[in-house]
Amino acid sequence: MARRLSILKQLIFSTVNNYLIDYLISSNLSYWWGFGLLAAIRLVIQIITGVSSAMYYTLHVDLAFLSVEHIMRDVKGGWLLCYMYANGVSMFLIMVYLYIFCGLYYGSYASPRELVWCLGVVILLSMIITAFIGYVPSRGQMSSWGATVITSLASAISVVGDTIVTWLWGGFSVDNATLNCFFSLHYLLPFIIAGVSILYLAASYQYGSNNLLGINSSVDKIALYPYFYVKDLVGRVAFAIFFSIFVFYAPNVLGHPDNYIPANPMSTLAHIVPEWYFLPVYAILRSIPNKLGGVAAIGPVSVSLFAPLFINTSYVCSSSFRPIHQKMFWLLLADCLLLGWIGCQPVEAPYVTIGQIASVGSFLYFVITPILGKLEDRLINTSSGEGKLPCFFVTTSIMR
Repeated sequence: MARRLSILKQLIFSTVNNYLIDYLISSNLSYWWGFGLLAAIRLVIQIITGVSSAMYYTLHVDLAFLSVEHIMRDVKGGWLLCYMYANGVSMFLIMVYLYIFCGLYYGSYASPRELVWCLGVVILLSMIITAFIGYVPSRGQMSSWGATVITSLASAISVVGDTIVTWLWGGFSVDNATLNCFFSLHYLLPFIIAGVSILYLAASYQYGSNNLLGINSSVDKIALYPYFYVKDLVGRVAFAIFFSIFVFYAPNVLGHPDNYIPANPMSTLAHIVPEWYFLPVYAILRSIPNKLGGVAAIGPVSVSLFAPLFINTSYVCSSSFRPIHQKMFWLLLADCLLLGWIGCQPVEAPYVTIGQIASVGSFLYFVITPILGKLEDRLINTSSGEGKLPCFFVTTSIMR
């Protein structure tokens, strides 16, 4: 027995040493690579605060809103749980959005990291679904009507649309059956996300991390500890300060005021707005006058996250050495921010027109990128006087 415990202890310590201390990683990683770890920390905090809050939550349409108020006012430390959980969703998605855009800029989707990118996109889409269905159990006025509007979009599908809506609601309106269904899924999905995150980490260790230059960095690696441990610690402290400001000084700034009113199905809101992290997609959805067309537009938005795997035609991975693509990237980022602003505006002129132009612009990036890749490669090969070279050699020639 003592021998087995000794072997188990040795296995644990060797695993920790190989993957958390002596693990070799590219020497030129910046603070942008710390968002992945911050997102993992946020996931753990969300699970802990979510499970703790669920212990006092009452799963009934007539009592759900009151139970949340009970947690806030009567449970010792309940206000901290609720504020950490509510603001943690936004912090989690901020980390993942920044991580995705960072990967898009530095070409983290390029071979051999295709699986890593796909798993990251799956985590993001799962988080968005989890955030939406977790918005409903609070039973605020905005969350109730938001769930009604979003789920009823399925009615635009011919023949089976109404059946799908009835199935999602568990009846003929957003009622107790809907609340039970959404709460159960919201409780389950974070653990599934945690499982996919483990696969993501395994794939990252298998295929290695990308780096600022987007080149093969196997010739210049250093141990994870202590250099990157201390470097990431700076990011974790900065994030803790940023998160604490929201939790302790501005806990409701990211929420909508109408969601602090108990849900009332007899009183329709004049302007229904989702949470901020849904606003770009919501702007695209409502920019199409046809209801079915708006629903159909959600599919391409999700698929476009996988598109870089198939539309990348450049031998240079990092946008740092692709000046034209770099400008296109910043235009895409600005376009997404514009869509987010449009999504919270009333459905009237000129916001509808601006939203339509911005929606087309967001998809144009994925149309123009393959052309840019070939054009930039031709310019690089011409300037370097060399043929088509792998990413490592092309980048090296640029640096010369």
